Amino acid sequence: MQYVSNQQKSSAKEKIQRFGNFLSSMVIPNIGAFIAWGLITALFIPTGWMPNEYLAKLVGPMITYMLPLLIGFQGGKLVYDTRGGVVGAVATAGIIIGSSIPMFLGAMIMGPVGGYIIKKFDKVIEGKVPAGFEMLVNNFSAGIVGVILSLLSFTVIEPVVGGISTGLGSAATAITNMGLLPVIAVIVEPAKILFLNNAINHGVFSPLGIQQVQDLGKSIFFLLESNPGPGLGVLLAYMLYSKGSAKQSAPGAVIIHFLGGIHEIYFPYVLMKPLLILAVIAGGVAADLTFVLTNAGLVATPSPGSIIALMAMAPKGGQLPVLAGVVVGAAVSFLVAAVIIKRSPNSEESSDDLVEAQTKMKQMKAESKGKNDSEAKNIDKSDIKLIVFACDAGMGSSAMGETILRKALKDAGINDITVKHSPVDSVPSEVDVVFTQENLYERAKKSAANAHIITVKNFLDRSRYDQFINELKK
Repeated sequence: MQYVSNQQKSSAKEKIQRFGNFLSSMVIPNIGAFIAWGLITALFIPTGWMPNEYLAKLVGPMITYMLPLLIGFQGGKLVYDTRGGVVGAVATAGIIIGSSIPMFLGAMIMGPVGGYIIKKFDKVIEGKVPAGFEMLVNNFSAGIVGVILSLLSFTVIEPVVGGISTGLGSAATAITNMGLLPVIAVIVEPAKILFLNNAINHGVFSPLGIQQVQDLGKSIFFLLESNPGPGLGVLLAYMLYSKGSAKQSAPGAVIIHFLGGIHEIYFPYVLMKPLLILAVIAGGVAADLTFVLTNAGLVATPSPGSIIALMAMAPKGGQLPVLAGVVVGAAVSFLVAAVIIKRSPNSEESSDDLVEAQTKMKQMKAESKGKNDSEAKNIDKSDIKLIVFACDAGMGSSAMGETILRKALKDAGINDITVKHSPVDSVPSEVDVVFTQENLYERAKKSAANAHIITVKNFLDRSRYDQFINELKK
């Protein structure tokens, strides 16, 4: 019974994680649009850097129509490619037009629903359409399904979702006004270590933050997950008080984390010494408290979570409060981490420790494990034209892996292979080889059924790419 119970818990945790990842996958590809809207807001609203009443007219329509439609389209596309995206966008339009607030939550619902329903419809009529009528049926079926869903969204679903959105926004504002928001770091920081950072930031905080920007011109919700301070404190403590490979690799990790905004780089360092979770929690609470006390906020989602992105998204005159929260978070995290590292019985962390921590990180995610890379054996170099690195978001760790392999291929004199990075659920169809993390194997296989799938524990592990290149040379 205990085994069954553990299995059920693991399954529930995996479902929650996959749901969060799905929500974030609707937002992450559109981050550029969010940043564009944020920059226009920061520049041209009455309290902006360059107030301009005429240009500020862009702000309202973009947040009301453009951004939710992009999310709705992406949600439908995730379910059923472009056809699903089109129907998802039409369904989303109904809930947008019927609402008086930015309908991001509605877009996250109606986009996938539109894609799912048209997918099921196509499945039902598969093989039953007379020859020569395929295009007619395809176009009119998408249009009719879109009409039905948009009418349903406009008349029935919007009042329900609108009430929920308003309630969530009011609750979040109330918590902020009561000064309890810093306590949320107790949940956010451990969840980040489980690779739920994108799900939390883009699936939860971003929609709440955008609604708050409409009223206040900025939002603290954009800072709660993206703050690089707590992770920076841990890495600095490793630089000063650790020994071995962890100490040697920490300076590079600081640059990637703090300037590059790739927070995943510090997760294995925390897992090497699990007590360090207390350091990032303490840093997160201190930083969030500082943000509350100084009335800090950003105008849009900073992605990735780099100090550069945070400063760029801060409103006019708002850089100092944001920087203060980052510095306080880093300082508190550093002090706690320094005590833990110095008192650790293992005074020297080896390369094996880091690898073991990275492996533990995958196990804690309670997803598929044990996938080997036998698919990579006996690959003919002449068959490979495109290699894709696929991670959950397609922006952070996969981009670093792409850079490392591209350089390794160049050093090996192999210049006729293209290397790209991509979200695991939307790998290009023409890909020949996919590098992905072990826990994403099944999703990569589903997304690129005809490609060679190579699993890695750590995208920064150069030795794995050297092995792959050696296999190509054979």
